[in-house]
Amino acid sequence: MGSGRLYTAVAAGGFRRYATYWAATAAGVFTNTAFGIILVYTYLALWDEKPHLGGYDQAQAVTYVWLGQCLYATLAIQGGGFEKDLMARIRTGEIAVDLYRPADLQLWWLASDVGRSLFQLLGRGVVPFVFGAVFFPMALPGEVTTWAAFAVALLLAMVVSFGIRYLAALSAFWLMDGMGVSQAVMITGVFFSGIVLPLNAFPGVLGDIVRVLPWAGQLQMPADVLMGKTDPLGAFAFQAVWALALLAAGRLLQSAATRRVVVQGG
Repeated sequence: MGSGRLYTAVAAGGFRRYATYWAATAAGVFTNTAFGIILVYTYLALWDEKPHLGGYDQAQAVTYVWLGQCLYATLAIQGGGFEKDLMARIRTGEIAVDLYRPADLQLWWLASDVGRSLFQLLGRGVVPFVFGAVFFPMALPGEVTTWAAFAVALLLAMVVSFGIRYLAALSAFWLMDGMGVSQAVMITGVFFSGIVLPLNAFPGVLGDIVRVLPWAGQLQMPADVLMGKTDPLGAFAFQAVWALALLAAGRLLQSAATRRVVVQGG
């Protein structure tokens, strides 16, 4: 099987795997919709007091909320994607089997996570977003080119998200227990991604810092591309630079970790 077909099959497998959990998906749709409603009314009250906070009007702020709920599971902003499986395989020693496969370890997990992301987007993300568009005023573009640019930004966001979590997962080669790292991924994901408050609204030096970190490429950039608040090419460049940097760092850490693998238990 050619490499392209191989990784396409791996991505399809990741999609099918999550497609089997319909009860969990339905629960996730309900949760994201409920949290979206709570956040929308919180944002509306905040924007009443601080009009144009972060450069957004109320309709744009509402759009940001529902996009965040749409992409929450898609980008595994709090973790919960492939990294738990990879950490478990490192801890049990099953990673040795993965290293013997005639496939690149990093690309294998990237393909699998892209499949998971696509299912979470369609299965868990679309319904809350459509609900928000029906019941709340949202600033959605009418141009096909803007939606196409958003799709590119979203694909790059998936790679950035993977890059962050792949580095976290590889730490299990040294730490063995990934619980603490998983908690760190969850906390940093919530704070730095802008899922609670747009990064554009962060004040002063703190705002300047969080807007240049890789997490800004997950939600903030796709949101600004969708609402026409940033130049798409600039957003793509920002995301691509971080995606390449994270993948390269993951490749180096993977090389260091697998240069001398000790399989746990034997």
